[in-house]
Amino acid sequence: MSGPHPTTPPSEVVGWREWVGLPGLGVEWMKAKIDTGARTSSLHAFALEEVERDGADWVRFVVHPWQRSAADAVEVEVPVHDRRTVRSSSGHTEERVVVLLDLRLLDRVVTAEVTLTRRDEMGFRMLVGREVLEQGYLVDVSASYRGGRPDRAVRRSNRRPPDGA
Repeated sequence: MSGPHPTTPPSEVVGWREWVGLPGLGVEWMKAKIDTGARTSSLHAFALEEVERDGADWVRFVVHPWQRSAADAVEVEVPVHDRRTVRSSSGHTEERVVVLLDLRLLDRVVTAEVTLTRRDEMGFRMLVGREVLEQGYLVDVSASYRGGRPDRAVRRSNRRPPDGA
């Protein structure tokens, strides 16, 4: 008999890009690319600094939730979960800090292992990898934003100002 594993939640369908939230960090909305080629999710982190707290490794960084904007920046300090060598799509390898974050995707919150890196050249501040998708998501590559998006006024207020402004 075939079928889902008994512990696998029912599948929900996401598009190739979605608006996600990071509720534990106070980030309500962030545009993310759903990346089935990546095992672990990845977050664009600014001012990344490793610190020691009570004998444990922690990491401090800043999240800019809006693409091409520093509006609504959030400073974060969380425990280091792991360190991994990650190979980018261009073949470049780097060691990255891994943290555990709550991720809201389609109004469901799941725990995600997230690597922290600078994604200055990338179009999305976050990539959602297979470890999250394995928690009950399927990908429809012809769809976008199946989980909704922030109000237009919120999206417009966080766009980069035009040149000269």
